[in-house]
Amino acid sequence: MPNRILVPLDGSPQAEKALSYARETFPEAALVLVHVLTPADTGIGAEGLLIDAAGVVEHQQEVAEELFAEATAQIVESHSVDTAILAGSPAREIVRYAADNDIDAIVMGSHGRDGAARLLLGSVSETVVRRSPVPVTVVR
Repeated sequence: MPNRILVPLDGSPQAEKALSYARETFPEAALVLVHVLTPADTGIGAEGLLIDAAGVVEHQQEVAEELFAEATAQIVESHSVDTAILAGSPAREIVRYAADNDIDAIVMGSHGRDGAARLLLGSVSETVVRRSPVPVTVVR
């Protein structure tokens, strides 16, 4: 039975389903919640105003902290929870974190893209599955 489960959070319904799956399937495991900052992907604030690079990172860190707070509120006391904010390519950072931090398994959501969207956008979950040093469960 895995002791430490990494669950990437991005605010999507799929990530929420992955968190629920991890909680229910591994009731004794410690959950490690990660959010990957990708400053190159953003630049427009909530009010539609352009944010400078430092503002983007600060805004994304606030979003990550909110995701962690919401997720932690759902987790039963039997789980210990750690959080980490990473920066860079999501797939690369998730795999690197798992390799460097004694992670036993990864449970993550899939956005379920197919066809041209998948070819153009790539698939974080597919890349993690291919490169991960630990078992990966993809929840759809």
